[in-house]
Amino acid sequence: MGTNWVPDLSEAGRSKYKALADGIRAAVAEGKLTSGTQLPPVRELAYQLSVTPGTVARAYSVLTEEGVLQAGVGRGTFVAEGGAPVDEAVSWPRVLNLRSPLLPDVGQSLLLRDAMRKVADTMPGPEFMNYPDRRQDLPLRRALRRWMADLPIGNFTAEDIVLTHGAQNALMLVLQTVLQGPDPAVAVESLTYPGFRRAAELCRARVVGIPCDDEGPIVAALEQAVREQGVQIFCTSSEVNNPTVRHTSSARRREIAALAQRLGLHVLDDDCYAIGPHKDESYYSLLPELGWYVSSTSKSLTPALRVGYVVAPRPRVADLVRTATFSYFGLSRPLTEIALEFLTDHRMLSVAAKVRARMNELVRLTVNHLGGHQVAWHEDVPFLWVALPFGWRAAQFARAAEGQGVMLKGAEEFVLRDARAPHMIRIAVNAQVDTARYEAGIIQVRQLLDNPREEFTV
Repeated sequence: MGTNWVPDLSEAGRSKYKALADGIRAAVAEGKLTSGTQLPPVRELAYQLSVTPGTVARAYSVLTEEGVLQAGVGRGTFVAEGGAPVDEAVSWPRVLNLRSPLLPDVGQSLLLRDAMRKVADTMPGPEFMNYPDRRQDLPLRRALRRWMADLPIGNFTAEDIVLTHGAQNALMLVLQTVLQGPDPAVAVESLTYPGFRRAAELCRARVVGIPCDDEGPIVAALEQAVREQGVQIFCTSSEVNNPTVRHTSSARRREIAALAQRLGLHVLDDDCYAIGPHKDESYYSLLPELGWYVSSTSKSLTPALRVGYVVAPRPRVADLVRTATFSYFGLSRPLTEIALEFLTDHRMLSVAAKVRARMNELVRLTVNHLGGHQVAWHEDVPFLWVALPFGWRAAQFARAAEGQGVMLKGAEEFVLRDARAPHMIRIAVNAQVDTARYEAGIIQVRQLLDNPREEFTV
């Protein structure tokens, strides 16, 4: 470490983080800690002072916001030059966003810049002036087919892929292609990605919730929804349910596939969140004529490109292409060329592995801090589902966390509008901040979990 300085907190009383911040501030002013000096890691200093890591993290956070300290991404915490951050880009954000997974930049920006330069230099001028078509985006569809080669999706070719502006756009296109009649209905799991519900509502469709157990969606409930509610398509995420992290078992998938085949039910399988090896076959593989596979590069590489895709049942590819054409003609040629260069760059596999490693590192860190509570998690899933102890409600907890500078999602955001939400929260990994800042936020969450604030109304 850059210093052997250790403050004296023997007279600190209850506000130890304030005393620690005052001690560091005074040491900087007196020249005991000079510009550029690296401070001990949170846990090391906490051990030396016999305080909690949260106390040290909070003191560091206060001083970083003041400009006394500077958090260098991946390097540690330092005394700032001249009492102010040298580079505002690496200072801690006041609010830690844990609402949606945020990927680390481990080379994607460089690859994108290189791809844009290459396309700008080599793409023929007339191609900048034409509408897109299926012939021109075929190389990207072939690259995506190779990218998905190890996934248990089933037998498909590049001709079965339709490119979209992200996965949400893909959901909309599939629903627009499948839904029929004046009063269509869409089934979703009772706790699920809210984008399913929003896409259905934009298509003027009713949304029916399907209860689940540990194996996945309950088949009898899904059958009842089809027969009594007129459900035409079931939107699900069989590999990773968002937010519960639940994996639909192989046996349950086959039961649902058999039901769908018997009743003519379409099944849309959204596979955006799994960034590691898959466990079982997708519904596209189990239902060649009724299964739709949807994914994108947003959760594994970068959301900036807005490139999603649908692997459509072969009898319905032409229908989906027609829907896409009537909606936006297809992805623009410059975009598809940039995405192609980006995806086929020889450095991409290394970048993807680094993204996965970094996200998994932060998932493990989060579990280490929250392990005393009921947490559903998996290393290859960039969020965790946490049960709140007695005394906390999800919305109340989210407000309290935001008051501490941490934004996360309560269960209310994942249920249907008229459904009762469980007392749970979802914590998404943020890999765009320094590890110390992320850890400080998780410690704040744990402190809230450890100290429920039951409220009574009269």
